[in-house]
Amino acid sequence: MTISALQAERAKYQPKLPNSLKSSVKLVEGEKTQSVADQNDIEKLFPNTYGMPLIAFEKTSEKKQYAAVNVGVILSGGQAPGGHNVISGIFDGIKNINPESKLYGFLGGPGGLVDHQYIELTATIIDEFRNTGGFDIIGSGRTKLEESAQFDKGAEILKQLNIKALIVIGGDDSNTNACVLAEYYAAKNTGIQVIGCPKTIDGDLKNDMIETSFGFDTATKVYAELIGNVERDATSAKKYWHFIKLMGRSASHIGLECALQTQPNITLISEEVAEKKQTLGEIVDYMVNIIAKRAANGENFGVALIPEGLVEFVPEMKALISELNDLLAEGSETEQKFKSFSSKTEGRAFVAGILSPTSAKVYTSLPNGIADQLTLDRDPHGNVQVSLIETEKLLGEMVKSQLKEMKKAGKFSGKLGTQYHFFGYEGRCAAPSNFDADYCYSLGYNASFLIAEGKTGYMSSVRNLTAPAAEWIAGGVPITMMMNMEQRHGHQKPVIQKALVELDSAPYKYLVANREKWAIETSFVYPGPIQYWGPSEVCDQPTKTILLERAK
Repeated sequence: MTISALQAERAKYQPKLPNSLKSSVKLVEGEKTQSVADQNDIEKLFPNTYGMPLIAFEKTSEKKQYAAVNVGVILSGGQAPGGHNVISGIFDGIKNINPESKLYGFLGGPGGLVDHQYIELTATIIDEFRNTGGFDIIGSGRTKLEESAQFDKGAEILKQLNIKALIVIGGDDSNTNACVLAEYYAAKNTGIQVIGCPKTIDGDLKNDMIETSFGFDTATKVYAELIGNVERDATSAKKYWHFIKLMGRSASHIGLECALQTQPNITLISEEVAEKKQTLGEIVDYMVNIIAKRAANGENFGVALIPEGLVEFVPEMKALISELNDLLAEGSETEQKFKSFSSKTEGRAFVAGILSPTSAKVYTSLPNGIADQLTLDRDPHGNVQVSLIETEKLLGEMVKSQLKEMKKAGKFSGKLGTQYHFFGYEGRCAAPSNFDADYCYSLGYNASFLIAEGKTGYMSSVRNLTAPAAEWIAGGVPITMMMNMEQRHGHQKPVIQKALVELDSAPYKYLVANREKWAIETSFVYPGPIQYWGPSEVCDQPTKTILLERAK
């Protein structure tokens, strides 16, 4: 493996740990827990892992002896900065507890467990990946562990390798699967423990016990650097409005955090759009008003941040997408008819004719390119691929169209040059910030103690994250505590409840208090690249979101 000078230097970085994990630990049990909702249903589904207490580890002078343990680890879902440090933390943790312990990595995600694809992770392998981005040490995948046949196949290889515990590193869906797996293995008396670790750059896996998911800090700092660079370009060229779509389909945490770091002129929050039941036209009016006011001040430039999943939160767009999914479902008569048209124009006219009047009005108001994305770019089940919709271009083109009409009426004398960006994959595999390097290592190291103490069905929890790392609180939270029942593919299923942006939260209120000023004045902030060396106040700070949420 060829490594860069940065990687060579980062390999020397020793992540910081909470004081409670630096020597022998004492396990302290807290209150019994219950699920966030649907308590009776969740308890019936998880009789062996429901209602377990919260756990905290405290430093103790008492020396404990633990037996050697073989541990398996899985990376599940999309990449997030710091995954390699979770694994190195697990490795160092189990070796510290007992040097005879071994760590096995299942290749390509959960599918590696089912298909018995694995490697033993040795010190030589681990040392190549410390403090690096990516998931390439063992790879990841999106196979869902949902069926008993998969669980049984997994148990076969775990028993063959004498693995007593499995750690699943993933987001809300992956940890839901980990919870189901823990319950299954407990019910079958397999003796196999399952522990989860909270990963997702989207930031939607969090609660009082999981203050943030790992990777969110690094990814938003990467995006904020890019946004700051674009802002600097905008103030230099003074002729473009930049419409920037940011990753985050189900929640707007990334957009909100990046706004707090860079202070753009426009920040759209999907959850606010849904709460206010804003139409596409109202959103465009809001953006046009800001652009026109800035133009009147001689500033024909600016930056707008747009969450990836915005269109699904606009009620009229949500209804349109739902109708299209039904009307153009794979194998349906209307789908066959639609496919028979040789021109896109004929296809659009046909679709407009079969939609309800309300949805037809929305559909025909869309730029042709976006209308085509809604009907032509569909997944194997015939559903609209929302993540492929170029929302930034949709809004930009609609804004331009409205300003053109205003210009004809003499109500707008400025200019609107547009540039479009989507920042997504650029942030998923960045070298972790010091915060994420420390946090991820602590999550992994902490997981080794949860295993040593015989726990299952828990998620590794490290809290008090606005304090120095030495003062962080390590422990575990029962995964069932985060669960509720939701409709999935026509069935009620237990899932970890997604954490959306709360409109009464301190970060959102801070945005609201400042966005009128940021809209009209050029108040841009240029964060610059992630700093790995230097003063702690520059290098080790967590996100502005968590600082505002946890402000005393």
